[in-house]
Amino acid sequence: MNIFVAKLSSSTTSDDLRGLFEEFGEVSSANVIFDRETGNSKGFGFVEMSDDDEAYNAIDQLNETDFMSRTIVVKKARPRENGGGRPQGGGRFNQNRRY
Repeated sequence: MNIFVAKLSSSTTSDDLRGLFEEFGEVSSANVIFDRETGNSKGFGFVEMSDDDEAYNAIDQLNETDFMSRTIVVKKARPRENGGGRPQGGGRFNQNRRY
């Protein structure tokens, strides 16, 4: 199961996130998301756990708890809709070209 974790401290690393969730079971991956341009944390991340029971237990136990001086939000991640809100093109190619 993919788990969304929000309101993370800007100093939280992926290893910190992994360590937090490993208390509840096996973690397949843990990633804090960073801004490509600035390199700063966006304040959220994702944790993947293969066992759904362990994942739901982690969500129940960790949601709205203190982690690295921040009250975090933990919930099941929702799939992206339409590629995450990015423009999918169409209609604006060569709009300034005159024939």
